[in-house]
Amino acid sequence: MTTPLIVYRSLRQHALSTVITAGSIALACGLLMCVWMVKTQSLTAFTQTTTGFDAVLGARGSKLQLVLNAIFHLEASPGNLPWADYEMVKRHPAVKTAIPLAVGDNLRGYRIAGTIPELFEKVEFAPGKKFAVAAGGKFFSDAAGAREAVVGAFAAQRLGLKVGDTFQPFHGLAFDEKNKHDETYTIVGILTATNTPVDRVVWIPIKGVQTMSGHDAKAATDISAVLIQLRTPSAGFMLDMLYNKQGNRLTLAYPVGAIIAELFGKIAWFDQVLTLVAYLVALVAAGSVLASIYNSMSARRRDLAILRALGARRRMIFGAVVAEAACIGVLGAAAGYAVYFALLTGVAEVIRAQTGVVLDVGAKHAVLWACPLAMVALCALGGVVPAIKAYRTPVAETLTPTS
Repeated sequence: MTTPLIVYRSLRQHALSTVITAGSIALACGLLMCVWMVKTQSLTAFTQTTTGFDAVLGARGSKLQLVLNAIFHLEASPGNLPWADYEMVKRHPAVKTAIPLAVGDNLRGYRIAGTIPELFEKVEFAPGKKFAVAAGGKFFSDAAGAREAVVGAFAAQRLGLKVGDTFQPFHGLAFDEKNKHDETYTIVGILTATNTPVDRVVWIPIKGVQTMSGHDAKAATDISAVLIQLRTPSAGFMLDMLYNKQGNRLTLAYPVGAIIAELFGKIAWFDQVLTLVAYLVALVAAGSVLASIYNSMSARRRDLAILRALGARRRMIFGAVVAEAACIGVLGAAAGYAVYFALLTGVAEVIRAQTGVVLDVGAKHAVLWACPLAMVALCALGGVVPAIKAYRTPVAETLTPTS
């Protein structure tokens, strides 16, 4: 009898324990790969998501809060700044483009942001890529009193909006149906998906936010932040000196990617906890392989003794048991890919819904082959102890009839 046949019959004979053990290995393998890919992809995606801007100028406060508010549309604004500050930074010789931003309202939980048409007409949100409308054929006008809106692809999909629909904004960043504004806006365009936070935003003319009913009339020209494109990277340090070092009224968040990287550095402990849990699950899975095969040795001692009596060598028996453990690892690792894709798809959907940042579920990484191979090796190692027990099975004593 050949080794593959011995392994096959043993796996089939102990099918239930094989499935349970392979399932725990699949969970460990899938969890490890998912944690690793979410960690690496999230860091890359968030630090590279700048929607085409190098810096953010805002009220005095946290740089991280400024970036999360103006780029990712997640945080509240640290405060307002006068329109004159936008005009000043716009004219600075180091600044290529400056786009004002005003926030403070929502549409059923999706942020409404006021800006100027130049954001969509001139800015490249990624190299060689400008904003476009998938429906409607135009961006809004910033003419005085224009009540038009263009909606990000994701927000339009979730809210069920289309060109020609009308809506009334709600005051505040959190949805409360009691805080509805009087103004009615008409949707004139749906943006083509960009896979950036822009997709989650309802965009209206900046004057619409500034003069909306219920807002402070004294702040009718104030803005929340200025999105800045620089002419050269060194210009950022010049503006940093001007606003952060010498000034005490405004804050320049620069560079955007480095500020987000600092955030990931602060929550690195969470990734480490998840990774530790995954490692523990992997060790438990390998231990279950050892226990499953070892506990079955008593029931299989006679079968192994018969194989020895028929001419099977000790090393063949040893190899068969280790191969069985490795096969369980292979089955678990293969099923681990299904667990991985299910987990990553779910996590990616949550991240996209909450931030607008899209993870690539089909991305390739060395961990996607290294982790399954490591699990198979760990399972094979777990099979060594029962293999030694099988190797030492005494033929004569085991086959002697008992009365």
